[in-house]
Amino acid sequence: MGSLLVPPDVDAVHFRWNSGKCTHCQHAAEAIVSSPRTVRPSLVLAVACLAAFTINLDTTLVNVALPSVSRELHAGTRSLQWIVDGYNLAFASLVLVAGSLGDRFGRRPALLAGLGGFALASAAAAAVSHPSGLIALRFAMGACAAVIFPTTLSVITNAFPVRRERAQAIGLWGAVTGLGVAVGPVCGGLLLAHFGWVSVFLALVPVSLVALAAAWRIVPESRSPENARLDPPGLLTSSAAVGLLVYTIIEAPARGWTATQTAAGFAGTAGLAVAFVLIERRRSRPMIDVSLFRTPAFSAASGSVTIAFFALFGFIFLVTQYFQFIRGYGTLSTGVRILPVALCIAVGSVAGVTLVKRIGTRPVVVTGLLLLGCGYGWIALSPTFVDYSAIVGQMVIMGLGLGMTTAPATESILSVLPPAKAGLGSAVNDATRETGGTLGVAVLGSIFTSLYTAHLGTTGFAHLPPAQASAARESVSAALSTARGSRSQDLLSAVQTSFMDGFHTACVVAAAICVAGALLALALPGRFPSAPLVPRARSAARSPAPSP
Repeated sequence: MGSLLVPPDVDAVHFRWNSGKCTHCQHAAEAIVSSPRTVRPSLVLAVACLAAFTINLDTTLVNVALPSVSRELHAGTRSLQWIVDGYNLAFASLVLVAGSLGDRFGRRPALLAGLGGFALASAAAAAVSHPSGLIALRFAMGACAAVIFPTTLSVITNAFPVRRERAQAIGLWGAVTGLGVAVGPVCGGLLLAHFGWVSVFLALVPVSLVALAAAWRIVPESRSPENARLDPPGLLTSSAAVGLLVYTIIEAPARGWTATQTAAGFAGTAGLAVAFVLIERRRSRPMIDVSLFRTPAFSAASGSVTIAFFALFGFIFLVTQYFQFIRGYGTLSTGVRILPVALCIAVGSVAGVTLVKRIGTRPVVVTGLLLLGCGYGWIALSPTFVDYSAIVGQMVIMGLGLGMTTAPATESILSVLPPAKAGLGSAVNDATRETGGTLGVAVLGSIFTSLYTAHLGTTGFAHLPPAQASAARESVSAALSTARGSRSQDLLSAVQTSFMDGFHTACVVAAAICVAGALLALALPGRFPSAPLVPRARSAARSPAPSP
């Protein structure tokens, strides 16, 4: 028979089963069906972190292979954006419903199915020979990741019902997931130094299978069938809104930012977003309780996570190309040079959770966002061939900023919801992460593409044959190949100047967004969520226990 997991900070003596309600405090409590076998929480945490590390590793592992993919599959800049964002878009669009499915049908089966599908899609991605095929499989990999990621956080939440221990576990989970994002380029560079670009996908297969075997052996079953409902209208409208927004942004440089199709895309996105809110407000069992966002502090925590991953994913997308195209570093050298970000994300995540205990969540999160803004501002003011020691300083600031923002804000988001809705709560957090990352690549990549294309068109490339000039505008790799093939220093300088024009402007925009997010989080009234919406044990202890 399943057991009932007591909500965090509620004394088990005063909590009894009675049609899903806490008879002592008269607050609704969620029934969690869990497997009877006992597993050490630390082992569950280790498996969840391994699974999360695998899929977060993939979010940036591919970035370092983009120049190789561009050359071997003849992929332009827009195709490269879709190879990255196809994964992120499917992830962001499906993570909410995936969290609900895990709550309803079981988190352990969801984790196993997601890891198995991820391994299969990764193996298939290594066999494609055209950009469109790789983009399609990246969507498939993102869909599997959407099943895995909320499940990892929900099993942690249920394995650590005491809030203090849960906060520490989430801090470690945040460090590991951030580490996966940041060390992706290092692992990709190491693989590409000895093998072709297909190796970055093949390498994910054994890692996924190891995580699958560990989950099968260690992770206990838990689910909340009475409190998880499918919401097809909500799924369709939310997925369509995110998808249309990203599609519009990525295609805008080619169509024009003021083109009718671009304006229609933005208008359609706004309409779908309004429709999603109206649908969710009218449903008795919504996919997400949009009323949570009426609480300014909850919105601030969610928005902070979105902005932080907007900054991280946009930075990784641009800096890997900067290192390889402009500085001429190899793939392994590029990956190693990005390592400071990875290390500082881990340090910032652990330090952020520790600092919250002393000074509170808001000051830590605001400081983290300001550090991200300062890092981007420093990059925007740097010359083309800045010394690498300065780049290390920029990455240290950004890594610490990301860790200090995401781990405390994530714990705040989850503290609002009871354990039975852990899957949905983690899915909300994951959706903010992936939406932010997707938009980071789309927005900063599109700003870069627009300015790079416009500037290159005013240089010597404008006098080249139309086909050659067009290829140079669509792909930095093609432009460099043309410049080096002609042995023209003027053309090479034109490519470098055009690249940096787009890169620096994108960094200015990112810095402004991070600073604006910090100011908004600071200005919003109320406190960041710091406790679950259930009474604490101390309060419960003052009242007599209910009669049996």
